[in-house]
Amino acid sequence: MALLVVKAAVLLHYQLVNHTLFGTVMAAKTPRLKPIAKQSAEHQATDYLRSCIISGAIKPGARITEIDLAEQLGIARGTLRTGLNRLAAEGIVVQTPYVGWQVAELSSKDIWEIWTLRGSLESLAASLAAKSTDPKVKKAIHEAYENLSKACSNGSRKRIDECDFELHRLIVESANNSRLSKHYQLVQQQIRWVIASTNIELHENTDTILQQHHDLVVAILDGNPEEASRCAWRHTEYDGDRLVEWAEGREKIESLA
Repeated sequence: MALLVVKAAVLLHYQLVNHTLFGTVMAAKTPRLKPIAKQSAEHQATDYLRSCIISGAIKPGARITEIDLAEQLGIARGTLRTGLNRLAAEGIVVQTPYVGWQVAELSSKDIWEIWTLRGSLESLAASLAAKSTDPKVKKAIHEAYENLSKACSNGSRKRIDECDFELHRLIVESANNSRLSKHYQLVQQQIRWVIASTNIELHENTDTILQQHHDLVVAILDGNPEEASRCAWRHTEYDGDRLVEWAEGREKIESLA
């Protein structure tokens, strides 16, 4: 009888210990994380070239030689060519038969077409975003504006351009209209290019960049769709018209040279 009691006690102790250890292991288990996406050489090269073009590191009209550039980037010419074709579809490089590749040039007409299309898409998006009753939408837009504010305070032009575009992209996304988003995606790299060019050529003081977005963000956060739409159009029109004038002046000088 005593032996049975001992065996039962040992078994109970084993079960308790096993349960405790198992519970501890389960409690300490690392939460499931998303795998890190691996980018192909083609993707990395495309992103790098796009960044260089939009930032102005590679100037508009610059010739692109496949052999030299592929060697500099350490990738195959075929990989580079695939990336260039993608950038051509985005409208920031062009290929001329029997001549080769070159960075696209933003003419005054190009700028006018981009800003008028952008203004139409973003004014609609701002109106729809202002109608949203999802607090997460308003919070995300507010945070994006704060990020732009911090970037303007720090004075990093690259970071300002990134935050500037991200705020506008987020407003379009917040409209919750998939067809609007798809149309915006078709020209978003050209819009990024225009934003960066505007910030470089027309905004010597970064404070003016932030001020231009203030009324737009306030209208969206206040849930005023009509005012949000007007602010979005005024913002793109003001910078768009000024950038067109700048481009026309440059074209006039080039024609006289």
